[in-house]
Amino acid sequence: MSLPIVYHPDYMAPLRTGHRFPMSKYGYLRAHLVRQGLLPETGGYLAPAPASLSQVAAAQGWDYADRAFRLSLTAAEVREIGLPQSEAVLRRARLASAGTALAARLALEHGVAVNLAGGSHHAGPGRGAGFCVFNDVAIAARTLLDEGQVSRILVVDCDVHQGDGTAAIFAEEPAVFTLSLHAEKNYPVRKQTSDIDIALPDGVQDTPYLEVLREALTPLWDQVRPDIVFYNAGVDPHQADRLGRLSLSDAGLAARDDYVLASARMRGIPLVGVIGGGYGPEPDRIAARHALMVAAAARHAA
Repeated sequence: MSLPIVYHPDYMAPLRTGHRFPMSKYGYLRAHLVRQGLLPETGGYLAPAPASLSQVAAAQGWDYADRAFRLSLTAAEVREIGLPQSEAVLRRARLASAGTALAARLALEHGVAVNLAGGSHHAGPGRGAGFCVFNDVAIAARTLLDEGQVSRILVVDCDVHQGDGTAAIFAEEPAVFTLSLHAEKNYPVRKQTSDIDIALPDGVQDTPYLEVLREALTPLWDQVRPDIVFYNAGVDPHQADRLGRLSLSDAGLAARDDYVLASARMRGIPLVGVIGGGYGPEPDRIAARHALMVAAAARHAA
């Protein structure tokens, strides 16, 4: 079986020159996958339709979702998000959220699938934050639960920043178990409470990082018994990342991704991968790191 890949050209929205969010990395990621033979020159992916207002509202609340859809957020809310309030950014957020939901459905059918966006884990109840307008994983998870497609969900968040929005959205939801492995001294300053939070000191390298991940994740398969796993494979733990404080190498990221994918697939648990964060002045190199997760997913989809 070939790996189901979800993508849309409008995952990229115009930003001012020099913006800290490397929007072009999504296009570079697709180009990397073409060069690696994981996508053809044209097509080869499934494109989502934008998420509906009701889908977003089910996860983040009606008031915020409605105002975001009407481009009526306050100036303070827009500053907290860090992206311009525009039709293109709104469309991108809706597409990325729907993309993760589509990838989740494909994972349930095929065992593994990836969305070439997503991981917007700072958006929480009634708010966006940290370059995240809508929380795609929360929206997808809420959709599957409400439809009765699954009854237990595990979120494995390996972005360098805590998955605070996801933790807050599901704080009172026993059907969703959240694990966040992040840098202790990184954004956000005010952390939320995941089911398991592992806050790492600055400079952690490959071997200790992987040991901590294995120790945390191994017992969860039997404890949670998930029907699906959402894996946020942010590459901002990389040693060269502009907004990270950890020191993983390319090989460390690849080993991390392979471990999470293999752990789920050997147990027959469907997994959907989203790319999460990755920051710096060279979006092509960031995209190459994101491609590591997609390559791992392709190996485990065979």
